[in-house]
Amino acid sequence: MKLNKALFLDRDGVVNIDHGYVYQSEQFEFIDGVFSTCKAFYDAGYKIIIVTNQSGIGRGYYSESDFLALTQWMKQRFLQHQVNITEVYFCPHHPTNAQAPYLQQCNCRKPKPGMILQGIKEHNIDTEKSIMVGDKLGDILAAKAADINTSVLVKSGKSLDESALKSADYVFNSIDDLTQLLTNT
Repeated sequence: MKLNKALFLDRDGVVNIDHGYVYQSEQFEFIDGVFSTCKAFYDAGYKIIIVTNQSGIGRGYYSESDFLALTQWMKQRFLQHQVNITEVYFCPHHPTNAQAPYLQQCNCRKPKPGMILQGIKEHNIDTEKSIMVGDKLGDILAAKAADINTSVLVKSGKSLDESALKSADYVFNSIDDLTQLLTNT
């Protein structure tokens, strides 16, 4: 069976500007370059998979239905740019600040690798040829725990702590810079 390569993306801070607990299309502002970058990887044969912590669900700020509606809207915007999002995995849990049944330790909340591992299994992903892009240390740690070969930290206009910068294989100022890796894959 043929293995697929994937571009795993965090959502808030990588796909869209992180305004905090975004759940409506009116609040959703795509990061400059995300469509062209994803299109370049999609055209190079990568599956595009989003893995996102969404504790706003567990905290009661918005519902799973709200999140799923926004996700459908977001996927349609990508399709308008000829990019098919293969899957969006989300974790609604939080270990200390959530309502039942979301108040729990889980294996899906990054830095745990559960969402990435699910994507690897369900879409037959070759971890050696895949990339995880995030804007926080937890994204990078999840990628490493899932044995994703390449982890990328994008600054997305914010400063990052030293441990995050040291943990990533690459640190880029913006998602636009990610296409440099296509020549290396």
